[in-house]
Formats: sequence, C-alpha cells, structure tokens
Amino acid sequence: MYRLRVAITGIRGLIGGALATSLRADGHEVVGISRRPDPVGALAADEAAAERAVAWDVAAGTIDASALEGSDAIVHLAGESIGGRWTPARKAAIMSSRVDSTRLLAGVIRELDAKPSVFVCGSAIGFYGNRGEEELTERSLPGDGFLADVCMRWERAAVPIPDAGVRLVRIRTGLVVGPGAEAIKRMAKITRLGAGGPLGSGRQWWSWISLEDEVRAVRHLIDSDASGAFNLTAPNPVRQRDFQRALSAALGRPSFMPAPRFAIRAALGEMGQALLLDSTRVMPDALTDDGFEFSHPDLPGALADAI
Repeated sequence: MYRLRVAITGIRGLIGGALATSLRADGHEVVGISRRPDPVGALAADEAAAERAVAWDVAAGTIDASALEGSDAIVHLAGESIGGRWTPARKAAIMSSRVDSTRLLAGVIRELDAKPSVFVCGSAIGFYGNRGEEELTERSLPGDGFLADVCMRWERAAVPIPDAGVRLVRIRTGLVVGPGAEAIKRMAKITRLGAGGPLGSGRQWWSWISLEDEVRAVRHLIDSDASGAFNLTAPNPVRQRDFQRALSAALGRPSFMPAPRFAIRAALGEMGQALLLDSTRVMPDALTDDGFEFSHPDLPGALADAI
C-alpha cells in the first residue's frame, strides 16, 4: 500500500480528528495544521507524529509552508464554530476563519515546489439555504442567507488552486452523526430528560451523514481522480420530527414535547432559524456516481453507533 502524507487543518475538530485517526491506523502520515500545534501530536499513536505539526496564524497570514512540501493531499476543515448567537462580531469570525484561511492556503500551494495532488476544501450544505421540499444536488444553485454566503465565499477562495495544477474537491457536509458530535450530544441530553420533540413544524428536512461515512468519503475523494463539489450527506435525508423520533427510540425515551418556532427564534435568533428550522433536502449524487457506498445509508444505524 502506498503511504500517503496528508496535511489536515481543523485536526482538533470532530471530523479532522477522526480523519487523522483513520489515516494513521492505516499507516499514513498526518501533518496537523493548528493555531496551537504543540499538543497535536497527542492525537498520534507515535512520538514521531508529534513533530509533524504546523503552526499557522490566519489573521497574520503566516504558515510554515516548508512543512507542507511533499504532501500528497491537504484537507482543509478549519473554521470557527457556527454555534451560539450570530452577533456581527461572531459572523465576522465565522466568515474570516474560513475564507481567509482558504486564501492563505491557496497562496502557499501556488508557491510549493512539491505540490499536493489534491486539495479537499471543507464547505457545508448551508450552501443551498432554506429550500423547503426541493431535492438538492451538486447541480443546484446556491441559496440565500448568511450560511449560503459563507459557503459560497469559502468555496470561491479555493478557485485559484486548480491553476496551480492541483485537483480541487469541495465537500458540502451535512449534520454529522457520530460519537462526540456536539449537536447529537445536546439533542441526546434533552431527549434523555424527556423533552425531545419536533422543532417548529418538524416537517423541515435534515440532511445528515454518519461520522464514519464522512471520513470514508473524504478518503475516497483523496484516492479518486474526481474534482468539483460533492455533497457529503447520506442518501436518505429525514424530516426533523422523524430524526427526533429515531433518536428517542434509540434512547428509549418519549418524543412529544414540541418546541414552537417563535420560541426557537426568540432563544437562538438567526442561528436557530438556520440550523434548526430551515429545510435542506440534499442528495449525494456526485459521491455515489463516483462509486462511493455508504456504511450508514439510514439514520437508525448511524444513531445506534453515535450513542
């Protein structure tokens, strides 16, 4: 088996950490790119990996580019959390952490002597906005709203990368269901208290993917020769009320306490609307057309693994 050298931003996050663990388990080399690089090696199974950590400062526009020389792939997953109230300052941090970091990496890649063969740029299904019952694929147009704007500008910042001769893959990830996923932990806590139920009407579509399939899909796209946008969502999105029913069933708890739309908006503002009430029915057409097969195509199995 060919040994890959993969650089990962956002290695402290749920997906980045799981991807690093998976790659290392198969004998590949991982380079962690972090604002605080020293402890990154603690994620590794060997001491040598602790030395393969790269410091970067997006605000200052600095990164140790020499450590990226010879990487086979760079996977860019870094970004400020979108949780919490979206104040103007919070929105600016969410936007800049994604757009400015991508521009920084694009500039560095152009200057590398030994360039990676592929750059995997994180994005999200927020790209499509609130679309009701519409079935969305990679061919669908972008939507409206703050998250759509973030994703469009995030992806646009990576546009120069193919000009450097590097294959560009843009991954639009849905709600990740897996051990350690913050959203699932919060929902499970509420459900265990007997307060689980539909959010708003509960009819809005939630597009999700298991953490295992997220990691497998990223690795599939690293190994593939495909480029462009890929929806990283399971082939069976569900309505929010059905998501909650499946979670309640997995936990053996009731699911009958609705949270009115006005209460969610009052408590969480624009963020609550976008993440909980908007409807985004996304299909992974490009991924399945490229030969990917899901380990968790249906929600109950993914939830069983997650909790």
